[in-house]
Amino acid sequence: MSLPQAVASSECFFLTSMKIELRLYASLGQYLPEKKEGNSCIVEVGPGTTIRELFFRFHIPPESRKIIFLNGIHAQGDEVLKDGDRVGAFPPVAGG
Repeated sequence: MSLPQAVASSECFFLTSMKIELRLYASLGQYLPEKKEGNSCIVEVGPGTTIRELFFRFHIPPESRKIIFLNGIHAQGDEVLKDGDRVGAFPPVAGG
């Protein structure tokens, strides 16, 4: 998991972070933090964080996520996130 990088600014050091929108659908919604709006929330991650690392942070088991999207486009999970990205995931669906 990536750690935020320290950035020097004259006399202060602060951690850079990025805001990502995380949307978890159907049964995956149980992994969202309590402070959420419907099936989504805004989370802060450090530079270099991948989708897979984001899911690990929220304890979402790999077998629980079948379809992953990054900004509305199908993703694999190893993509590096950028500030303002939207990540969505759907669980496997069964039916007839």
